[in-house]
Order: sequence, then structure tokens, then C-alpha cells
Amino acid sequence: MTDSPSKRLQGPSGGVAATDTADDIHINFAERLSSLVGAAEWTVDHDTIQIRVSRDRWVETLCIARDDGALPFFSWLSVVDWSKEVAVGDPVEDVDGLEERYEVLARVSSVSDAMGVIFVATVPKDEAWIDSLVAVFAGAAWHEREAAEMFGIDFRGHPYLAKLYLPDSFEGYPLRKSFALLSREVKPWPGMVNVEDMPSVENVEAAGPEASIGDGET
Repeated sequence: MTDSPSKRLQGPSGGVAATDTADDIHINFAERLSSLVGAAEWTVDHDTIQIRVSRDRWVETLCIARDDGALPFFSWLSVVDWSKEVAVGDPVEDVDGLEERYEVLARVSSVSDAMGVIFVATVPKDEAWIDSLVAVFAGAAWHEREAAEMFGIDFRGHPYLAKLYLPDSFEGYPLRKSFALLSREVKPWPGMVNVEDMPSVENVEAAGPEASIGDGET
């Protein structure tokens, strides 16, 4: 997460002290909800609350957040692939310091105010599964199907974990960092865009009043 000297507070296990200008409303809510769900680690960063929970308590935690934490609205679910090896693009700067893993993130929010929380669970790469949230939030069904298709995460208990975009014969998971995109093999990341420079003022003045910019004449 991005650090901000005036807006960052981390829960007990993180060891980062609160600042005088931190948003007390978000901090108090994060503390209360973390205690409610039994989470040991949480952060408040740019008014965004993140609470890290155990994979084994993923469904239980989100159920508590919905019923007792006043967060009944499911916003989205996604996955982050933390990988040392990348097929294309820039290499990881601190390879030795990176723990390879997937992170599953789900955001839920209030329906009476702007309060929202992102819950995060770590999923080992050699055991890429987590329990489905569909029984808690029906709206998670589509998001879990997309994450399963793109990252290869198995959402256990999902009623219909079929592909959304790719043909059934497609092999691999396109959003894994180990997956080589053909378009990036042809044109390396980030993909240079050739843009023609606009004529300078001196050239326009030298061409005279009859010349127009962008008329296609030579």
C-alpha cells in the first residue's frame, strides 16, 4: 500500500504509530471491525480501510462484516498476483524480499454512508483455493468466476465456476504474471506509441498564412 505520512495507520501487528491528522472515524471503525472479526492486522491509508484475515475464516469474516459490521453491500472482488518471475515487463526490484502469493481482495460497504472496507486474504500459490462468498453475497458469483478464469483461483463451493470470456479450450490464466501475452511479445511492454509531433510555431510562421496545420498537404 502507498504510504502517506499524514494519513496512514496500521494495526497492532504492523507497529506503525497513528498520526495526529489521521482520520479518527476510519481508524475507530477499523479498530472496532477488526476486533469484531478477530483480525490482527489492519491499515487505514488515504481513508481506505484494509483488514487482513485468514483464508480459513474468509467466509465467516465477511458474514460478520455483513450482519454485525453494518456492511451489507458487496462492491467487488479481485486478485493480486505477487510473483518473482514475470513473463514480460520490468523485473521485480526486491526479489529476495518478495513472498510469492496470491491475495484475494473483497470490498464491502455500508448502504447508509460512505464507509467501506477491503478484506484481504493470502492464498498460497501451491494451494490456489479459497471458499466462495456466494452464500454470503450473491453478487460475488460473477467476480469469482472472472478471478477463477483469469488467475486460476478455485473458489470452493461456487455453484457454477464456468468461464466468462475465454473459450473452453483456452489453456492458462491470462492475468497471472507468469502468463506470456502474445501482444507483449510482439511489442514489448509498455508498448511504444508512435505519435507525430505537432509543427513548431517557427515552422508554421515560415510556411505563411496560406498553410494550415493538419491539412495533409506537403
